[in-house]
Amino acid sequence: MAAVSKVGSLRKHLRRLPDPRVVGRTDHRLVDIVVLAICGVIGNCDDWPDVVVFAQERESWFRRFLELPHGIPSQDTFKRVFAALDPRALQRCCLAWLHEAADLLGVGHIAIDGKTLRGSSGGPLGKLHLVSAWATLVNLTLGQVAVDGKSNEIVAIPQLLALLNLKGALVTIDAIGCQKSIAQKIIAGGGDYVLVVKDNQERLKADIQKTIAAALDDELPKGVTRTVTTEEQGHGRTEKRSYVRVESVEKIRDRALWPKLTTVGMCHRERTVNGQTTSEVSYFIGSRRMGARRYAEVLRGHWRIENNLHWQLDVSFEEDASRIEDRQGATNLALLRKMALGLLKQHPREESMARKRKLAALNPEFLLETLAGVNKEEKL
Repeated sequence: MAAVSKVGSLRKHLRRLPDPRVVGRTDHRLVDIVVLAICGVIGNCDDWPDVVVFAQERESWFRRFLELPHGIPSQDTFKRVFAALDPRALQRCCLAWLHEAADLLGVGHIAIDGKTLRGSSGGPLGKLHLVSAWATLVNLTLGQVAVDGKSNEIVAIPQLLALLNLKGALVTIDAIGCQKSIAQKIIAGGGDYVLVVKDNQERLKADIQKTIAAALDDELPKGVTRTVTTEEQGHGRTEKRSYVRVESVEKIRDRALWPKLTTVGMCHRERTVNGQTTSEVSYFIGSRRMGARRYAEVLRGHWRIENNLHWQLDVSFEEDASRIEDRQGATNLALLRKMALGLLKQHPREESMARKRKLAALNPEFLLETLAGVNKEEKL
């Protein structure tokens, strides 16, 4: 089968992964361990004992493309190896394969957001918190960085941006990422930004409010202001969003410090549930000249990282229920979950994520299609 012959692409990238174990004192090849783990997570395994049982049941199938000189590793082996693996090195190898296997040219919109693994051990560093980059249009993880806590996302986001190819991309980040240095890094990487502005940038927020007020009072030049309203209904809820986009930054006192700043805007959200209506106003800045409707799409699309990544990890992969205590091991397993989620989302079969994982566990050909099917032409 062509897909089996393409598995060499994944093995090729994993051969570059530094082995943390003592040379000459290992029974299992590192490449085999990592491939078994990736396949296991795709195939409905949520911890190392699950992976071992899954691999044992499929051992003859795995021997089609893995050596397995001493059979299937034990759960203790998986635990020790993933606790010792450098998460950055594993990420480089796995994402290099993913970028090769998938056509990620022109990924378009990259949403960046953080998530705490609630089941992780607290310890001196607190619960594990990961900041991830999610390509919203192709539903694939582009990278992750572990931080000590949510307050340190400001430190982690530039590290994550350094891992990404930002050329031509539009990067969205919630208010914690609304920092001049982060905007500068995005622009320097060849991308554009849309950043939510809240009280952590009081001066900027006040200037945006003045600009919006002037726009709504027709005090700005003709053509710089555009508006759009969207409405969604479902599950007994109605949400109405009104956007104002202004291509005028003359009232932004610190505009020179925000690289390529071209646009400021406002979103007024009105939500009605069971007859009760609430409203919220948020503000944003952007470096790309786009229409109001496009800004609305991007700001709304940012939350796909919550629905298509974070929610799926908790519901379909039971990430918050994971009790892996070792921080490094938990970080590495989190990366495998995100890779598995992205690969399963690429499969054209119309099933829920939970059913796709079960199919991968029951049907080896479906698992192989999932591994090989990111790029429908070149497979894996």
